[in-house]
Parts: sequence; structure tokens; C-alpha cells
Amino acid sequence: MKHNIYIYILVMAVVTYLIRLVPLTLIRKEIKNPFIRSFLYYVPYVTLAVMTFPAILSATANIWSAAVGFAVALILAWQKRSLISVSLISCISVLLVELITGI
Repeated sequence: MKHNIYIYILVMAVVTYLIRLVPLTLIRKEIKNPFIRSFLYYVPYVTLAVMTFPAILSATANIWSAAVGFAVALILAWQKRSLISVSLISCISVLLVELITGI
């Protein structure tokens, strides 16, 4: 069975366009409901977290080193450290765990 890649691209483009078009056409006035407003405020953050978390756990050779790196990143971020320091110290902690475990 031969698949036409252009059909797939067309369907993907139509679905993407409709996802962006439908809210614009159906919701014309300002949303005043505080629950919906707060829900829509956090959607980008949740989406980013959902896409990033599985990648964190599968990015290293060992799930334990990934978990240590994630925990270090959470602690440093909770302390309001800069993005560069969080990234560097998390990477160093992953490297140390992988060197210690020998994987």
C-alpha cells in the first residue's frame, strides 16, 4: 500500500489551522470566569512540563542519574537560581552519578 505524504501534510495543516481558528471564531468577547482564566493561564506551563518530563527521564543512560539531575534542578529552581546555574549544576550532577555508577 502506497502512502501519499502530501495527504498527511494537508491533513496536519488543516487540523492545526482548525485548532487555531475555532477558538477565534467562537469566543469573541473577553473571558470573565476566573476559573477558566486561571486554567488558560497555566496551559502553556503544563504543556511544556508534560513534554519535557519524559525527555528528562530518557535523556541519560540510567534513570537514577536522570532522577538525581531532575531533583537537583528542582531544588535549585525552588531556590530561584539562574537558568544557567540550574542547567550546569544539574548536568554536572548527572555526570557524577553516571561516573559513580559506572554506566
